[in-house]
Amino acid sequence: MKIPSGMLEEYKQYVSEYINQVKEKDSGTLQFDWFISNDKTEAEILEVYSSSEAALKHQEHLGELQEIVFKKFGAPYSITIYGEPSPELLENVKAVKNDVKIFSFLQGL
Repeated sequence: MKIPSGMLEEYKQYVSEYINQVKEKDSGTLQFDWFISNDKTEAEILEVYSSSEAALKHQEHLGELQEIVFKKFGAPYSITIYGEPSPELLENVKAVKNDVKIFSFLQGL
C-alpha cells in the first residue's frame, strides 16, 4: 500500500483506529501487524486468523473503515493466503483484489 506524500501522520491515525477496532470487534484475529518501509512511502499488513470464518468476520466488522482507508490510501497491491481458505473467503478476496496467491502448508515446526 502506498502512502501519499505528506499524508504519513494521517495514515498513522487511520492505522491506530483500525487496530483499535480489531481489538474491540474481532475475536478470531490472531495477528494484525502493519509494517512501514524505511523511506515511509509504503506499508504492508500481516494478518493471521484462526479460521476462514474469522477472516470473513473481520471483513464484516471492519468493512466500513477498510473502505475509507483503501479509498484514501489505496488497496494493498496483492494478497497472499497461507493455508486452505474456504470457498466463501476466496470469493470475497478475489472480488476485492485480482492478484491473489495461495500457498498450502508443506512442513514446519
